[in-house]
Amino acid sequence: MSERNRNQKRRDKKGRILHNGEIQMSDGRYRFKYVDENGNEKAVYSWRLDHNDTTPSGKKRTLSLRELEKQIQADLFDHIVTNGGNLTVLELVEKYIETKTGVRPTTQAGYNTVVNVLKKDSFGKKRIDTVRISDAKTWLIKLQKKDGRSYSSIHSIRGVLRPAFQLAVDDDLIRKNPFSFQLVDVVVNDSVRREAISREEERKFLKFVKEDAHFSRYYEGIYILFKTGMRISEFCGLTVSDIDFKEHKINIDHQLQKKSKIGYYIEETKTGTRVLPMTADVEECFKKIIANRKPPKVEPMVDGYTGFLYFDKDGSIIYALHWEHYFKHIVDKYNSIYKVQMPKVTPHVCRHTYCSNMAKSGMNPKTLQYLMGHSDISITLNVYTHVNFDDAKAEIARLKVM
Repeated sequence: MSERNRNQKRRDKKGRILHNGEIQMSDGRYRFKYVDENGNEKAVYSWRLDHNDTTPSGKKRTLSLRELEKQIQADLFDHIVTNGGNLTVLELVEKYIETKTGVRPTTQAGYNTVVNVLKKDSFGKKRIDTVRISDAKTWLIKLQKKDGRSYSSIHSIRGVLRPAFQLAVDDDLIRKNPFSFQLVDVVVNDSVRREAISREEERKFLKFVKEDAHFSRYYEGIYILFKTGMRISEFCGLTVSDIDFKEHKINIDHQLQKKSKIGYYIEETKTGTRVLPMTADVEECFKKIIANRKPPKVEPMVDGYTGFLYFDKDGSIIYALHWEHYFKHIVDKYNSIYKVQMPKVTPHVCRHTYCSNMAKSGMNPKTLQYLMGHSDISITLNVYTHVNFDDAKAEIARLKVM
């Protein structure tokens, strides 16, 4: 090769000097070849060499070749794996789930739901390094507006995708987490708040249940839920041995769950063991429940636990979904009789009502946190903010008396 050819710089069709690794192909596209941190030869392409170039008519506008080169050089310098390791969103989520061992069956079911959503959605096929914050937001909006998913469902989906993408950031697969934004700023919160009912509504509800020929069989259980604030799964998991009449206390260290593919199973309570003091009226209700319990000939055992309190007509243990149905039927019947309608009442409304009543009675927040089994005091304190004018007026009057 002559000295003149060796010193001649390679140029594109516009006469611009091309850098090492750059060429302009016969179709007009530009290509840049490089070697990644694993020693593999890679290439990127663009119809534009510089960011000031225009995109040929009919071609998709992408980053210019030199913008791509800067990204690659920065990634190599920071040891960021190029192209996000070629992982798709679905593959990343599956990789993240593999790191979560020993989770509750309900959590695993949530993971499975997200995987199924991504398998059916084109978003799941996107390469993770191509997902921008705007893409993540647009997809969540689409889940609500087009697919009709509720806010709580989208909240659960984002609750898996955000830590999954954070894993990708921590593994140097991408630079930024595209899901690190406040969901409420993007998707409309259409959740129906489960409000506590008033003391008067609670009194009317309990009176109706007690006097109804059919639903009176559930009165003691419903009364206990209103007066202890137990989670319904905790109440369903109670066994005869958990009720200590001698010491007047209720032992809560497990909860009963049931899933269609799993059947009955026992889970630990969310915040570990707690012991609730048993008032005389609650104690009387437990005595009636135990006296009237009708177990099958062979007492069912779930993960070593036996002696459950309620059974249906087939001898199966009554669990949370049963109680949800009982409450709905009771409210429906009440509202078909009385003009002044009863608001929605569920086992969780019982729990929230108990917590609200204790807060309004002036109970110490730390004591209430223990009784409710709240993992964080902020959950308990949030109840103290749900007061109205009448509550404020009564509290001021009480303080004046003191």
